Formats: sequence, C-alpha cells, structure tokens
Amino acid sequence: MAGKQDAPATALVVDPDGVVSGWSESGRLLLGWTVEDAVGRPLTDLLAAPPPPGFPGGHDGGPDHTGLLPLRHRDGSTLDAVVSAHPLFGADGRALGHAVTVHRWERRPVIADLAFEQCPFALGVYDSELRFLWVNASACRVMAHSEEQVLGEKYRELFPELDDKAYTNRLAEVARTGEPARLITVFRPLGSDYANAWATSMWPVRDAGGRVRAVANWGFDMSAEYWARQRLLMLKEAGVGIGRTLDVLGTAQELAVTSVPGFADLVTVDLFDEVLRGEEPPAPPPFAPGETVTLSRAARHGARDDSGRDPGPPTPVGHAPGSVAARCLATGRSTVQLAAEPSQGGEWAFGPGLAADPAHWPPGHPSIDASIAADGLTGRITVPLRARGALLGVVAFSRSDRPEAFTADDLILAEELTAKAAIAIDNARRYSRERTTALTLQRTLLPQRLPGQEALQVASRYLPAGTGAEVGGDWFDVIPLSGARVALVVGDVVGHGLHASASMGRLRTAVRTLADVDLPPDELLTHLDDLVIHLSNDLQPAGASQPTGAFQPTGEFGATCLYTVYDPVSRRFALASAGHPLPLIVSPDGTRTPTAAQPGPPLGIGGLPFEATEIELPEGSLLALFTDGLVESRERDVDQGIAELSRLLNGSADSLEGLCDTVLEAMLPERRTDDAALLLARTLALDPQHVADWEVEPDPSQVPRARKFAVDQVDAWGLEEASFVTELVVSELVTNAIRYGEPPIRLRLIRDTSLICEVSDASNTAPHLRRARAFDEGGRGLLLVAQLTQGWGTRHTTEGKTIWCAQTLPEAEPS
Repeated sequence: MAGKQDAPATALVVDPDGVVSGWSESGRLLLGWTVEDAVGRPLTDLLAAPPPPGFPGGHDGGPDHTGLLPLRHRDGSTLDAVVSAHPLFGADGRALGHAVTVHRWERRPVIADLAFEQCPFALGVYDSELRFLWVNASACRVMAHSEEQVLGEKYRELFPELDDKAYTNRLAEVARTGEPARLITVFRPLGSDYANAWATSMWPVRDAGGRVRAVANWGFDMSAEYWARQRLLMLKEAGVGIGRTLDVLGTAQELAVTSVPGFADLVTVDLFDEVLRGEEPPAPPPFAPGETVTLSRAARHGARDDSGRDPGPPTPVGHAPGSVAARCLATGRSTVQLAAEPSQGGEWAFGPGLAADPAHWPPGHPSIDASIAADGLTGRITVPLRARGALLGVVAFSRSDRPEAFTADDLILAEELTAKAAIAIDNARRYSRERTTALTLQRTLLPQRLPGQEALQVASRYLPAGTGAEVGGDWFDVIPLSGARVALVVGDVVGHGLHASASMGRLRTAVRTLADVDLPPDELLTHLDDLVIHLSNDLQPAGASQPTGAFQPTGEFGATCLYTVYDPVSRRFALASAGHPLPLIVSPDGTRTPTAAQPGPPLGIGGLPFEATEIELPEGSLLALFTDGLVESRERDVDQGIAELSRLLNGSADSLEGLCDTVLEAMLPERRTDDAALLLARTLALDPQHVADWEVEPDPSQVPRARKFAVDQVDAWGLEEASFVTELVVSELVTNAIRYGEPPIRLRLIRDTSLICEVSDASNTAPHLRRARAFDEGGRGLLLVAQLTQGWGTRHTTEGKTIWCAQTLPEAEPS
C-alpha cells in the first residue's frame, strides 16, 4: 500500500474557469484527495503558493505552461512537483479547459530528465540511421551546435570534417547487433586547439517487445588521464631506448628519436665539446656574461626527417648572449616559449582536466614569444642538460605541425626525458674516457713494433672490442732469446677495462722477466702461476678469505697464456699452455701439423703441472697464435671458430701482413664484444754453415785449441774485427767450464744478427759476477766478458747449463 501511495505522477482536467472537472486514482495516491474532494474545487485550492502568471485559473486557455510548483497534500503537507498545463480545444475551436499533468519532483521522469540534461558527460540518443533523437547540453557544447540544429540530422552528414569512422561504425554496429560496446577515441572538438581523448559507452534502447528502437551513448573527456598514460608510456620507451649504445652521440640521437613524433616535432641536442671528447664538462660558469656560447650539435631529429639518414658528425652551434639557450645554461632552469596565448582546452574533462589550465604552470611559465612563429613553431621547451651536478649542454623540444600548445605536464615530461638522457650521456662520456684511457694503457703495454730477429717472419694484429664494449686484456709478445731462438707469447686476462689492461701489463712484464732467465715453457708457466697466486694474496686484507671493500681480485687470476720457443738451428718448436688455445701449425705443403700437448689449467689455480711439447718443424712452416676473441662469438663456439681459422690459414701466402688482414676480415663480426689478437709467424732455418761447434776435453791444455778454433771460424766468416774479443771470451768461458763445470763440455759459435758464443757443460751451478779484490787471482773472467760483449747469460737445460754471450756485428759485413 505504501508503494501505491508513492505515485510519481498524475493527470487531471480543469474547465475554462479553472475548476477541476476530472480526477484520477493516481491523483488520490499522490495528493490524498478523493474524486469527491477534488472535482468541483478550484485548481488554485490545490496549490500551496500563489499560481504563476499564465497558469490556468478561470481565464481563456493560453499556451502550454510548465513550472515547478508546491502542491498541498490533503494532510496539510507540501509536495514539490513539476506541473504542466496544456490547453484543450473543441472541434469548433472553443476552449474546453486544460489538461494538467503533475510529476513528483524527486521521481522519474522529472529528476531523470534534469539529471541527463545537466550531466557533464555528453549524452545522446540516435535512431537506427544514426539520426539525432536527443542530446544533452554537454553534447551540444562538444559539437558546438544547439539541440535544434542537430535533431533529426545524421551524424556523418552533420560533421563531415570529423574523422570519426571508428565512432560512427561502432554506433551502427550496436544498432545492428544490439550488443553494447565501448570505445576510446582521440579527436579535436570543434573550436578547440587540443586533441581530446574520449571514453564512450554505447548501448541499444529496446521497446517493451525487446526490439532495438534507438542507440544511446555517453562520453566523457578523459584527456588528463589519457595523456598522463601516454607520457608514462613515453618515459617507459625512453627508459628502454635511451642509453643503449654507451656512445655520447648515439645517446643524444636516441633522445631526439624517442621524443619525435609522440611528444615534439623537432628535437635538437647541443653539447659542450669536452663532453664529446669524453673529458670532464666545463666547471660553472661555463662562459662569461655577454659571451656567445659555442656548443656542438650532437643530434637533430624532426618528424619530417628520414629516420634512416645518417645524422652526420657534430657541427658547431653558437648561442648568442641573452638567447633562451644561453639563459638556460646560465641559470640551469628550463624555459617554455609559446607563440600565442594557449586556449583553455578540456572544459568537459573528468577529473583535473588538461594542464593547459594556467594554475598548473610553475611561476614564470610560459613565456609568450611571437618571434618563434617566424620559424614555423607553435612552442618550444628548452631544458639544460645536467647530470651529477655537471652541465653537459642544452636540449630544445619544438612543435610546429600540431595546434596543441605545450602544457605544464609537457614541461615535466621534457625535463624527465632530458634527465634520463643526461645520465645516459654522462655514463657514455665516462665510459668513453675510461675506454680511451684503457686503450692508451693497453697499446702502451703491447709491443709498439716487433723486435728484429732472424728466426721467424712475424706479423701481428690486435683489435680492441667494439665501442659498445670495454677494453679487454688480450696481449701478445715476441721475445728474442739466446742462441738465436725466439719466444712467441699470447695471453688473455679475465675481465675488462683499466684493471684488465693493468693486469695484462703485469703479466707481460713477468713473462719477459722469466724469459730472460731462459726457462723452458713449462717451467716458465709454473713460475708465472706462482706469481699470479702471490699477487692475488697480496691484494687481500690480512685474515680475509675473500677480497672485500676496496680490494678487488687480480685480473691475472684465471688468465690464460701460451708460451712457445722456436730454435732456428734445430728447427725445434717447444710450447706449453696455461688454459690457452694451442697454436695452429701449417706445413709448407699445406698439411696441418697437430700438437699433442694438452692445455694446462689457467693461471692462478696452483698445484697442477703444465705439459711441454716439442715439435720439429720444416722450414717455412706457418704458426698461428691467437686469443679466443678471434675464434669465439655469439654465432659460433670455439671449436667452430678454430676450424674456420685453420681453413683460412694459407701456408703459401706471400705476405703475412695480408694474411692477417684476410683472417680478421673473415673471422671478426662487425659488432664484436671481445678483444682479438692474432700472431702469425713463418719459421726460418739458420744456414748450417753459420753454426760451428766443437767438443772440448776437460783439460786446461785444450783452452788454446778452443781459442784457435774460434778465431779460425770467425775469420772464415769474414769477421776479422771480432776475432780479438771472440778469442778473449772463448778463453774465459772455456776455462771456467773446465775448472768449475762437468763434462761433456761443448763450444758453439752462431752467426746470426749477432755473433753468439756458447759454452755448455753438465753442471747446474750458474756463475755470477763479483768484484775481485786487488790481490785475488780470479773473479775477473765474467766481468771481462760482460764488458766486451753486448749481452751474456746462463741457460739451464735438462743436460746442464749453457753460458752465452753475444757481440753486435758490423752492419757492412757481408752475410
């Protein structure tokens, strides 16, 4: 019963005199008056306030009248209602009174009609042909048309200039299928300079029989939320796209490309020259007041540029005193320039609206500068490029091909993009500086030129990793040894950067020092292994099991090294490996010579032996020593790379230099991530006529015979000028061997780039220089040898030791 007494509306009839002549049951439910109570009573008796002008009250019927009136309930209470009076006429045109409808204010359809009409969302109803049936005030403002202008018109015919196929096609689909739909469209409302994002919901309107009679939709401007999401997506894209190359110019170009066209139509990045060179940025202030600031245009990208075009080298750019860029550099603050006052977009927006609202701008922004319109720009944001407190340059974001002016949120986005790029550019600058330093150190530590010797023809190549990778620790060396022998060395240090370069230098120095002692390859690697372990222990704090704090493990730990020695007299090739790939050997006839040695453990492991192998090689054999950066890549493993290198090695190649270039071009990818070293050598054999040896009996009386043998051989070689010194050193070395050594004793003379004298015996005791006193009978022999020759030393072998010395031959002597 309570529900029936809550009737939302009623209808009654009033005669020309304003007296109620017709009543309904809904009138009783709404106002409490029965038919008997209401009929015959003046309509004004039912009002709780005086009637408005023109309201039915006993006068001739006038036009329709609708208004909000308070009605009197029978119980004395007041009921607010919307009352509409419509004149009634007979067939002869005589006024018959009024038909009056009463709608309770707070119930449908009154409150619903008003709510829909006043809704801030754009509401509309279309028929199946997409003709307007009804729109609310918000929709009229969006369309810039009144309700009278659009009713009965087709949407597409009314707005042919709008690219709204997605919207109208979806409306037609809802009318056809009866299925509701949702859509987000971005378009510029008529009369607005801003593209707005609209969220639209569409649904069918059915009659009582379920037939689709119309399509209704509502839409609201979600531009603030939409563009905020777009900015977040751009920042995400910037986080992925900026800083990938570790190259200053590449990173600047990434900033420009990332910002176009989603944010700006043209982006320029200007940097100080010091930043491009990898040096420290200039300390503030970077320029004097009134001075033109000269930067380098590191990147420029526009919406109309060819994305595949090479940006080219940096070009100088001058910013005049007082210019926007100069002020930004001086103050460290961004500047926003707009060609004209921005319009107020987004008045229908849900939520905070567009940031074009002046209340959103920070103080001092934006600056209205009509001069930029001469450059075809609608706006420009200039942001100083700063990282870690240092000023690197300036970035300018410009718009020209769109009517939207920059907003305060755009300023925030520009500063965020610039900040991301600044850190990436500074990282690239620091990397460039460290890489240049590491390369300089590494090239300083590597052989500047290969030493002269007659045992091998040698060619080498060293290529650091690409610009996107740190410098590694690959190295090689060619070390002349006693007896006309030559050591070929190649190694690889774990890690990259300055630490790897320094570690490589330590290892190379250690190998050269141990090579001077003339140790066999396996013994040399054993001593080198011990040295690496000691270096690692020295860098650890006392009592610490692992390096901590500022102490870092040495790069030598886990390094690899291949040490080989070639003797041109015997044509023997000895080698031992500490975890390094073995050399490839190609005979003069093109056959590959296998090496039976097994690589030992990397350096720094300790406690494991290194295996030495010795091979006799025919003259003209090709040796290839290399690091894994040459044979290993992402496209192939080490074994595949070694097989490819072996295929490329041509033992009959005329030029080792050309063969090096051929191998590197074929083996190395364009983008390599590791250093690569290659050392090629072709073996030579010393002419047997340039070697003379003689077995000396352990008797002092044999010393004169040894001197005569040496002098005769030197004279036979046409080296008469060396006879005197040779006679003295042979006398001293043979005498020492007879006096202090053990048989068998042998004397050998070798004519190479120098004249070499060697005396061997079976004793392991090594002589040493000492200062003889005035009355000592001995102790002056080795001192004499050291003074008369250009070098001397001791070489230990499995049979004993060899004392040697070398004299430089006159350049004009015939070979």
